[in-house]
Amino acid sequence: MNRILAFAFVCLLIACNPTSQNKYEFLNKDAAFRTEISTRTGGSFVELSEGYTYYQEANKNSQTSTVILVHGFSVPSYIWETTYEALIEKGFHVVVLDLYGRGFSDNPDTDYTDRLMANQVLELLNHLNITKAHLVGLSNGGRIISQAAVLQPQLIQSLIYVSSNSFEDIEITTDVSVSTDEIAEFISRYPEIALGQLDDFFDPTQFPNWPKKYAALQQYKGFAQALISTRKNHTTMDAIHQKINGFNLPVYTIWGVADQVVVYADFKDKLQRLLPNRKEFFIDQSAHLPQIENETAFEELLIKDILPQDTLKVNIG
Repeated sequence: MNRILAFAFVCLLIACNPTSQNKYEFLNKDAAFRTEISTRTGGSFVELSEGYTYYQEANKNSQTSTVILVHGFSVPSYIWETTYEALIEKGFHVVVLDLYGRGFSDNPDTDYTDRLMANQVLELLNHLNITKAHLVGLSNGGRIISQAAVLQPQLIQSLIYVSSNSFEDIEITTDVSVSTDEIAEFISRYPEIALGQLDDFFDPTQFPNWPKKYAALQQYKGFAQALISTRKNHTTMDAIHQKINGFNLPVYTIWGVADQVVVYADFKDKLQRLLPNRKEFFIDQSAHLPQIENETAFEELLIKDILPQDTLKVNIG
């Protein structure tokens, strides 16, 4: 099946689903919603300073390192599903969460800054009594773990960037407010945006249901506002990465060799200047989501080559 046929197949799936086609942003994340989600998924909610946060935690009592998986711009924690399960199997204490405005966590009416979501991660660590952790940030999640590192560097065991956009140059937006017209226009493009998720993959024909799964996120009130606000609040993070380099923390970068979403060649020289002591890895047969497209290679790299093994003693979970 070539890419054109895959797109046609996904279009047919969406067209045959009237909810995906005609109803957007009609679901509230209220108490009944949280109860249903917790029951169905086995995950948990905690009320943090800016709203309820959904998370999953495994091997809490394990004597291994703690790994926090932070997702990217719009797809929530399910994007880490295979990595999460692999880390559980190897005995790591692992936590995955939905950032504000994504997945099952609240969509607060606020500016969606890197600092907002970094504080969300740090507050969750405090709630879970985690005093040291490896932070793994995928794509936009790289911005979040960078911001968390400068806010509380003493909590960081290492920083692991996967397809991170945190090294790109950003043109600052002077007006970060989000209008109702902007939200309406964004929602009008929801079918196109869902289909566009296939661009993350080296071979999209292997993931024909990915846009349909993404379309479920478009049912939640406030999703468009969260995404627009996040993009408007992006700034260049060079100064933050210079600080991180001064902390002498272990830093790792992982890239899919065919990534066309975050193009490594656009900033590789700057990245070398900012974080010259990092260890860098490339995953074959993958684009923007190497942890999904080549999960065997990614998990072997993460578990065997990056995460320290001297703390891997027993899985008590």
